[in-house]
Amino acid sequence: MKPYTLLFVAGVLFANMVLAQQKKPNFILILTDDQGYGDLSINGNPTIKTSNIDRLAMEGQKWSNFYVAANVCTPSRAGLLTGRLPIRSGMQGTQKARVLRVESKGGLPANEITIAELLKQQGYHTAAIGKWHLGSLQQYLPLQNGFDYYYGLPYSNDMARVDAVPYLKAITEPKNEYFQVPLIRNNEVIEKPAVQNTLTERYTNETVKFIAEHKKEPFFIYLAHSMPHVPLFPNAKFAGKSARGIYGDIIEEIDWSVGEIMKALKQNGINDNTYIVYISDNGPWKLFKELGGSTGPLYGAKGNSYEGGVRVPAVIWGKGNVAAKQVTEIGSSLDILPTFAKLAGAGLPTDRIYDGYDLSGVLSGKSNKSPRDEMYYYHADILVAVRKGAYKLLLYGNSEVGYPDELKKLDKPALYNLDEDIAERYDIADKHPEIVQQLLALLQEHSKTIQPVDDQLTK
Repeated sequence: MKPYTLLFVAGVLFANMVLAQQKKPNFILILTDDQGYGDLSINGNPTIKTSNIDRLAMEGQKWSNFYVAANVCTPSRAGLLTGRLPIRSGMQGTQKARVLRVESKGGLPANEITIAELLKQQGYHTAAIGKWHLGSLQQYLPLQNGFDYYYGLPYSNDMARVDAVPYLKAITEPKNEYFQVPLIRNNEVIEKPAVQNTLTERYTNETVKFIAEHKKEPFFIYLAHSMPHVPLFPNAKFAGKSARGIYGDIIEEIDWSVGEIMKALKQNGINDNTYIVYISDNGPWKLFKELGGSTGPLYGAKGNSYEGGVRVPAVIWGKGNVAAKQVTEIGSSLDILPTFAKLAGAGLPTDRIYDGYDLSGVLSGKSNKSPRDEMYYYHADILVAVRKGAYKLLLYGNSEVGYPDELKKLDKPALYNLDEDIAERYDIADKHPEIVQQLLALLQEHSKTIQPVDDQLTK
């Protein structure tokens, strides 16, 4: 063999060896339930201590204009895991079903492709830990949607309530036996009713265990906490520790959980090859007053499409991979699937419309401009608002406390400059009729992309 041929072969072997050593990044997606924009100390909360989440934000990126796909949990989760507006998959629900809190016999359609399913094609090990709420029948559970492992509750922790106990009493004076919610491992019920006081701790232990077991292989963990959704069941180790009361105890335990996950990544030598995303599924449930969270400077709450209902706390961390800064550009939970896909080297299917954008350029610091400049706000199956740049046009309203409360169409559209008026106090539609018309046209164009889909939530 000629010398230059030997050199070429050696070069190829060395390149292949280097590529083999360049492990795909791990992803941990942490989702809280009904946590408000103002419930982190780094977002200005004066009494809730969230030092671990704050550290993620200071070492990584805090996004101050980050939106979820819907203002309540099931459609929000569907959008998060599929990168598609929930109305495209039939997971949006209807106004009537939303108000009545109808428990569905349906779930995420089998033809939808989740983050887990995309990443499995790239050799990832996948786990769903915590609340699911995308269908409680076995055919809709996580193992049937791309996850190798599941440990958690099939739906919200206030469901399966004992009929003899009034709802308000069950929420304000909760006992585990009031809620016959099952704890499931894979497809089997292992505890009923679930002992909710230790759920956050057990979810954390399961996450840490999965990290240790798969440290040599790429993994994706979807950790969806059951709280601070009411009823609030504080762990004895944290009860009474927060100046914010029971709600603060819950958040501070979740912050502890984040710290344990960060320790596990370091102990297993993979903290420089793992991304962590921390968001909430929607705004706080203000109906329950001090048992619910805070929207900080935002108006609104869970169940409405004011900013407090859909703009959520958002932190993205990746040691050496995420440029540390505050991001004021627009981002969305819809963007997580295409971003993870890009970072993992996975292509997106071309047979469907995706509503998410790849944010990896902003994460790495290569770009200061988010590819997302607009956001569409749905309330169940009704398109109620649109944001483009600084301006938001609102067509429908409801009370500030939100869910459960029916929509009312406004007499005329309201326009807000969210850069100058984050609390949506000053309607400037009369001053900018041209912007109103531009945003109305944008809504019409978007509506043309929506094809009717059977509503999976009400089946």
